[in-house]
Amino acid sequence: MEIPVDNVLIAPSSTEDITNQLNLTGRKAVYTLAIPKGDSHDWQNRTVKFFNETWRTFGIPQEGIEAMIPLEWHKKVMCERYE
Repeated sequence: MEIPVDNVLIAPSSTEDITNQLNLTGRKAVYTLAIPKGDSHDWQNRTVKFFNETWRTFGIPQEGIEAMIPLEWHKKVMCERYE
């Protein structure tokens, strides 16, 4: 079941994140998703779709304290290509 989520930022993963994840998990992080505050979806090991492609999130999302972060996003999760 597809669930659209508004205001998710999509950015290429940094070289450091790609290298660290590849060494730790054997997975290649391609994109990092920034999740908006107030979102309560489970982002761990989920299939996501963007750019007309299918991707898979992996790892435990990194989350900050909503009240302490000035922007609209407080969580980030990495994703890899999923075919």
